[in-house]
Parts: sequence; C-alpha cells; structure tokens
Amino acid sequence: MSGPYRKTAREALPQATQVADPFHVVKLANSTIDDVRRRVHNHTTGGRGTKGDHLYRTRRLLLKAAERITDRGKAKLRGLLAAGDPRGEVRDAWHAKETLRGIYQIPDHHLAADALDELSRDLRDETFSPELNKLGRTLHAWRTQIANRHRSRITNGPTEAANNLAKLIKRVSFGTANLDHHRTRVLLYAAKPDWTLLDNLTPR
Repeated sequence: MSGPYRKTAREALPQATQVADPFHVVKLANSTIDDVRRRVHNHTTGGRGTKGDHLYRTRRLLLKAAERITDRGKAKLRGLLAAGDPRGEVRDAWHAKETLRGIYQIPDHHLAADALDELSRDLRDETFSPELNKLGRTLHAWRTQIANRHRSRITNGPTEAANNLAKLIKRVSFGTANLDHHRTRVLLYAAKPDWTLLDNLTPR
C-alpha cells in the first residue's frame, strides 16, 4: 500500500482496476496495534517491554484473529489489558482491527464500502489515539482499492507465498551467483516443478 506505487500503476495502466489485498490491509492494522501497544507501555512503565510486562504478554494475542483465540486466551487478554492499558487505547486498536477484518465478510460491495467509510470516519475522531487517526486516514485514502476487493474476489496470496519461498531459499543459500541454479532450487522446493523450464536438468 504505497502511494507512489499506486500513482505509477494508475498512470501506466489506467484501464486496470486496483485492488488492495486483504493481507496488506490487515497487516497495516496489526502494525497500528503494535505502535499503540509500544507507546502505551513506554508511557506507563518508562521503558521497553520485558517478558513479565502485561502489554508485552499480549503482543501475540492481539495479532491473532479473534475466532482463533481460545476462551482461555480471551480471558488472559482481557486481564492483561485491564492491568496494562489504563485508557483502553490498545483495546480500541484491537477492536478496530477486528472490525476491519469483519468488513471482508460482508458479501455486498456497497454495504462493505459503507462500513469501511463508517470505520475510517470513526477512527479519525479526535477521541482516538494518533495511531488510529492515521489508520483512519489511510483507510479513507485507499477506500476505492480496499472496496474493490469485494468486486474482484481475488488475492495475491499465492504470489506472496512463492515470493517468500524464493527469498527463503536465497537466504539459506547465503546468496546465489547462478540464476539457473537458483531457479532450479525454487522449483524443486515448490514440490511440483515444471520440468520444461529446467533445460539443464532431466528427471530420472
């Protein structure tokens, strides 16, 4: 979700419909939660989080999807937030993230766009934290691209997975000098390689 990239894509492909992938939108909301949590912790304790601190112990639960948190985890999250989030700022950020995720469950494009408008408007209210105000402005600026997901129902998840795999192989190989060798490794690790792309390798 880069402004310059969006502008370049619009100029180069004016006929294309831009879609903001849910992964990156929710990732932005998760980053907002982390920013709020760190600021609140620093303000209340005067330092970085350590293993026993209340908000530090919530960091994984806050980024989890609500439906994947067990009853025990929910009770733990409520208790830790009550102890370490006196003004409810981290709680508000978590609720904003879950509300944003819920918009993707709305089947109708127009209803989803209206819900997104309402969320971005609410988050820009001065009663919320600066981090949530920023998230609200971003959602407003990317409204069209986010709402277009409900029209196209497409995702670049498989592309992201392939890209991550290629980066992982390069990292564990400590770099690759030969592009053909790197391509071979990527296709082999992908489990079902297209052997026609490997002119230098013949399977037995």
